[in-house]
Amino acid sequence: MSCTPTHYTKRRYIGYLIVTIVALVLPFIRINGNHLFLLSFDKKQLHLFFTAFDMQELYLMPFLLIILFLSIFFLTTLGGRVWCGWSCPQTIFRVIYRDLICTKILKIRKNIKDKQKEFDENIIKKTISVIIWAALAFVAASNFMWYFVPPEDFFAYLSNPAEHKLLVGILIGITTFLVFDVVFLAENFCIYVCPYARVQSVMFDNDTIQVIYDENRGGKLYDGHTKLGKKPTTPGAECIGCEACVRVCPTHIDIRKGMQLECINCLECSDACSEVMGKLGKESLINWTSAKAIKTRSKVKYFRFRTIGYMIALSIAVIALGLMTTKKEHMLLNINRATQLYSIKVLDDNTPKVQNAYTFLIQNTDNVEHSYYFDINETRIKIDRPLEPIKLKAGGKKKVIVVLSTIQTLVDDTRRDTPIDITINAYAKDAKETISVDRKTIFVYPKQIELEKAIQSK
Repeated sequence: MSCTPTHYTKRRYIGYLIVTIVALVLPFIRINGNHLFLLSFDKKQLHLFFTAFDMQELYLMPFLLIILFLSIFFLTTLGGRVWCGWSCPQTIFRVIYRDLICTKILKIRKNIKDKQKEFDENIIKKTISVIIWAALAFVAASNFMWYFVPPEDFFAYLSNPAEHKLLVGILIGITTFLVFDVVFLAENFCIYVCPYARVQSVMFDNDTIQVIYDENRGGKLYDGHTKLGKKPTTPGAECIGCEACVRVCPTHIDIRKGMQLECINCLECSDACSEVMGKLGKESLINWTSAKAIKTRSKVKYFRFRTIGYMIALSIAVIALGLMTTKKEHMLLNINRATQLYSIKVLDDNTPKVQNAYTFLIQNTDNVEHSYYFDINETRIKIDRPLEPIKLKAGGKKKVIVVLSTIQTLVDDTRRDTPIDITINAYAKDAKETISVDRKTIFVYPKQIELEKAIQSK
């Protein structure tokens, strides 16, 4: 009688396919011209959930970073290096190059289940494998760039590379790195370069899901730092010392030694052990479980203080981000005062007219053209300039000199100039109810002696 073998490898391949399709397709999906996620340095925009935000609205980025790091902490605490084995581009690229191109297609490697043997020294085949991967690396590099330069612009820029040398340079640089990384650096990137491997152990606890060899069943292969042999010497040990788990490991470790930083949770060792032990009518000696669960022979405790805490924090961050995205402004307005506090003009009837000058920076962050104008909450202050609405195309911005004035006595103070708080309400004339922003500033009214001097000097 044989037990049903595990098939983590097949599940991973399905996961890789889903991740790849999603990563390739998402940049092409647009709603009202906006992407699900796009950080465009070219157009100075952030697209999030199919809503475009200007760079001045990057208050959303801290929320995205918080969610990113909380997700990493949560996943690591819950499932160890599950990201590394099941979703990481590095792992996916290595599987494509090593298992698909070199083993299945070109037969450079003879056995997909033996990752310890080096490639056959066939220079022609090796060169072909590098060329094939270089072409795929170019696609992967382009896919990465699409989250910063949308496909509709990316292909237009590439059609004229002489005018977009920076883009071409970055694309070639990423492609070159991917070729070097996947072909030559290989799993050494995971072991020595990736910072995630360095910090993951601090986030582990006894309930963290890991790839674990069951010493209670299989027997001890190592006693501290002393190697006892390929086959456990523990009485009643079920491990037969076939080393199938060792040969299949992409990071070249012996999982029977215990938890190691090099392990990426790919579970290929579990599949290999399952196949061998299944023929003996036994379950795999290597399982995806927690140290506590395998010791106590109980179920994994998924919901515990740390994981619940991360879930709550993640939920709060996601809700906060969702609320912030609903506050999208379809116009932006910055108001700066001129260096001169005020100017005084005397009218024909000797009435002093006090003027304050401002610089308005107005930006249309909507997808259509609008004409903008503004009002002032202080009815005694009038608009001298501009008298016509300001027309802006979608995404356009413009600096406008604005002059406000009054001929009425706002303050009767003989000792000092008086700043008066005012509120500017700017709006799109064709959509005032939905596109409207308020900005606070001041109108400086001069002391009486300045008014009298202006009248006398007329």
